[in-house]
Amino acid sequence: MDDLDTPVLDDHLHLDPVNGRNTEAVEEFADHGGTHLLVLNKPSWGLGVEVEAAEDFREVFDMTVEAVEDATEVLDGRAWPVLGVHPALISQLLDRGYEPEEARDLMQAGLDVAAEYVAEGPALAIKSGRPHYDVDEDVWAASNDVMKHAFELGGEVGCAVQLHTEGGEDFTEVAEWAEDRGLPRERVVKHYSGGRMEGPVPSVLADKEELEIAIEQGEPFMMETDYIDDPDRPGAVLGPKTVPRRVRWLLEAGHDEAVRNAHVETPARVYGIDTEATLEAEVEE
Repeated sequence: MDDLDTPVLDDHLHLDPVNGRNTEAVEEFADHGGTHLLVLNKPSWGLGVEVEAAEDFREVFDMTVEAVEDATEVLDGRAWPVLGVHPALISQLLDRGYEPEEARDLMQAGLDVAAEYVAEGPALAIKSGRPHYDVDEDVWAASNDVMKHAFELGGEVGCAVQLHTEGGEDFTEVAEWAEDRGLPRERVVKHYSGGRMEGPVPSVLADKEELEIAIEQGEPFMMETDYIDDPDRPGAVLGPKTVPRRVRWLLEAGHDEAVRNAHVETPARVYGIDTEATLEAEVEE
């Protein structure tokens, strides 16, 4: 075991219990010093689920919860599920004949189910966002409505919301939408972020240059791989051992405070989790 003497959290990783490596990927993460994971459910269609009603999302969520339970058995710390509706689902639904408003309503209903999993215990946070590619204005408006609904739910159940969106560095307006709906901006996370971010908390893709930028900013941030666990794209986006390797690189460069920021302090502020206590509890057992 490659012990880095610190909690090491990958803030955004996917596991595929149907087609992917699943727990084997977690073992690779752990073998390189990783201790904690936030596991995002894969898009429904990626797990072979065609959603037609809100209850159809439960199959996707239950698979993810089970994968997280298996992952926790492997880790010195633990894993948590982050559940929601991938924003690209709106395009899938449009291709199936839905109107944008109908797609919006179904996706919002799916988020209602995700919020149940948070309120009842197994899930830590909600996933939402808007397409990262060009869409028509009515689709963009419907997608923003879905995301705003996620903020309302996050405010109601008291959880963070991870966002999958287009690229960029200024999402101040989005953070304001969250605050207007009762969700503090420090509980809004921009997944697949660069080192600079205005508005939400950045979950920085574990690229050395972007991590150096994040450290220069001196603001709260986290680290992620966005590993997608796809056998046709091994290692995409980054492999599961990347975050532990980057943590070692940061520690060797003397960035102990930045590591603590990304893996202890910011997760506590955003999600209310204690990566040190959960690591110690596992070690004591």
